[in-house]
Amino acid sequence: MQAVGQVTTLSTIKDVSKFSGLSLATISKYLNGGNVRDENRQRIDEAVEALGYRVNRNARSLKTNRTMTVGVVMPTLSVPFFGSVLSSLDQTLREAGYTSFVCSYDFDRDLELEKLRVLCNNNVDGIVLAAQHVSAKELNEIRNSRGSEMPMVLVDRTISGFVCDSIVIDNLNATYGAVEQLINAGHRHIGIIVGPLDISTANERMVGYRRALEDYGVNIEAGPRRKDGTHEDLVQIGRYDFESGYRQFNNFMDMENPPTALCVTNYDMTMGAVTAAHERNVILGKDIGFVGFDAVDLCRIVSPPLSIVEQPTQLMGQKAGEVLLKRMAGETLPHPQVIRLKSYLHNRIYKE
Repeated sequence: MQAVGQVTTLSTIKDVSKFSGLSLATISKYLNGGNVRDENRQRIDEAVEALGYRVNRNARSLKTNRTMTVGVVMPTLSVPFFGSVLSSLDQTLREAGYTSFVCSYDFDRDLELEKLRVLCNNNVDGIVLAAQHVSAKELNEIRNSRGSEMPMVLVDRTISGFVCDSIVIDNLNATYGAVEQLINAGHRHIGIIVGPLDISTANERMVGYRRALEDYGVNIEAGPRRKDGTHEDLVQIGRYDFESGYRQFNNFMDMENPPTALCVTNYDMTMGAVTAAHERNVILGKDIGFVGFDAVDLCRIVSPPLSIVEQPTQLMGQKAGEVLLKRMAGETLPHPQVIRLKSYLHNRIYKE
């Protein structure tokens, strides 16, 4: 029992060295996120636990000019796409000894900027950002506000005028393959629900849609005709949210001559379209050709099963973490890197 007034002596790294029988260099390397042999890792962990040793992060930060923290800024954590990216990213950073500070800005422009500035002012060593509204000028100002360029990686976006690494899906070919599947099934009047075209992912998916139609000789302007002789609009612009998919699907179905097939280009809009179809008793994949994005689990259980473009979200998070770690370590890499990952098309075109 500790006597009244007795001061408990805090354990030091030298105590850990003496207890474990390992050198200070080995212990320091491990505690700073370096790789050591499994046997040594176990001995250090046992020593740390037995001695109650705690790393003085403030002292280490002053000495190394690193905080061993990374800021992660996402538009939302409620969508499986971003949740999956975050899970893999955090694991990659954690294994290297870094702690993630995760912020969500709920698709709000002012909040997005605020979160970025707070993280920068708190001296995180790097930032991973899924941008929605922020401009290249604003990002450059934020990154340079500490007097030196802070490593930053974009996920699911590229931003013209902002030089940094980006981990993205090959959006053009992902949508091209989805539309090509519908064309090969016999469809010629193919509608698309796409996100805001000032966002790189939406713009690339729109290019893939148009290119597939052009390559197969389908005139995108020659949609189904109305009674007055004009053509129906086969392109509906949404906001990458559930309401957009729901509303735009209904817009298509309310046309005098609805398209015979639809491509819906993100998870939330796919879920909105699926919900709208259910309410209207429209059987997707049978009454109307359909390819969505990312709603893999749901679309396995509906009947008939739906064709879905599945994005490699786990790999995206892992790659973002790996690239950022190399930048923070000062490794020389081609700059900037734009790593495009291939998606997978689950082909479930309905046949009688």
